Amino acid sequence: MNAVSKDGKNIALIAHLTLIGWIIAFVMNNNTKSEFGSFYIRQVLGLGLCGLVLSFIPLLGWIVSLLILVLWIMSLIGALNGEKKLTPVLGEYFQDWFKSL
Repeated sequence: MNAVSKDGKNIALIAHLTLIGWIIAFVMNNNTKSEFGSFYIRQVLGLGLCGLVLSFIPLLGWIVSLLILVLWIMSLIGALNGEKKLTPVLGEYFQDWFKSL
């Protein structure tokens, strides 16, 4: 866990657990303000919103849902390893759009 605090890593991992996990991580991060935790809170929020919006498109929704699942797993692995890994293509946008979190 090199420079990543244990609290930050815990927040990042909890953020990956469903919507309730994300809310818990958000509240925990408001108390401790971990940059690592904030990074993954923004990434998971972006993935979740993309999945939600694109799931309304009938056939494309299924394909996009599988892609979102793969990206979510990649994000989870990055959090487990204590590395800040941007989601391919949209990760920088997620960090910019949700920078207030």
